[in-house]
Amino acid sequence: MPEKLDKETSDKVSFIAFIVPEFAAAYKMNIQQAYFYLKKYGGMDYINECWWALHIDNPFWALRDIYKVCRNNGGLR
Repeated sequence: MPEKLDKETSDKVSFIAFIVPEFAAAYKMNIQQAYFYLKKYGGMDYINECWWALHIDNPFWALRDIYKVCRNNGGLR
């Protein structure tokens, strides 16, 4: 039987599962494109490191912050 995730890991996974599709919709990508864009331009690293602060922020501002990180790392969307 698989191990149960601790609450923090479970919350982090839930946030990532929420924010990637939101990013995709906001920037007119499908979910796979959004994931690879975030991965390529540092957005996923930022989400993994700062998810706690991002998840308590308004989703609009969280998406904007993630976009800025990607843009600063060469993302052009």
